[in-house]
Parts: sequence; structure tokens; C-alpha cells
Amino acid sequence: MLVAGVDIIEIARVKRVAEEYGERFFRRIYTEGELAYSRGRAPQLASRFAAKEATMKALGTGVRGIPWKDIEVIRGRGQAPRIELHRKALARAERLGLTDLALSLSHSREFAVASVVGESEKGNILPRGN
Repeated sequence: MLVAGVDIIEIARVKRVAEEYGERFFRRIYTEGELAYSRGRAPQLASRFAAKEATMKALGTGVRGIPWKDIEVIRGRGQAPRIELHRKALARAERLGLTDLALSLSHSREFAVASVVGESEKGNILPRGN
């Protein structure tokens, strides 16, 4: 069964929050690798934020239940970006039988968008208590 999540965010909003909260925002949302890749550039920060929200939707949790840093966007030199799950996000994916997450990122001058699609044995909804 396919599961999917999509998210769009205003780049200016991410820039404004980053300027207002600085390190507190960065350390709550992004991994060291994401911060190194983004180098403070608002479009890259925004696309990674959108990717995390899209992944949470694909996992069936929305923004509750999965810490931001448990979802990491990795991009190797000359490679497409990909999602790597950690801790609670990984445990949720394993319970769902979720494999093969595919990520697509894009941004314009004003917006960043992310789309995540995966294959799951159980969809993205677990019975209560799981």
C-alpha cells in the first residue's frame, strides 16, 4: 500500500523564525548534517522543514509524536536528497512495515515544497496503542 505526504511552506516564514529564534530553532528542528548542508540558506532550511512535515504525514502522525530531528534529509555529493529515519520515526516506520521512502524537494522564490512517498504493509494508520 502506498503512503504519501506533502508539505509546502513560505521561505520567508522560515527565515523570520530563524532570525527570531536562531540557535534554539536550529537545534530543535535540524540535525548537524542538515545545518552544515544548508549553511543558513533559507530555501534549503525551508525545503528540509517541509520534508520533515511531509514525512510525518506519510508516517501517519502529523507533527505530533515524532521529534523533528528523528527525520533527517541527507544529500550526498551528486546524489538526490533522501530521508533517513532515526529513533521514534524509525520505530514507527518499522511498525507500519514502511520501506523505500522517496523524497522530492523543490523551491521557488517564495515557497518550498516536499513530497514523500513510501510503501507500507499496513498503510499509515495503526490501531490505538501501537
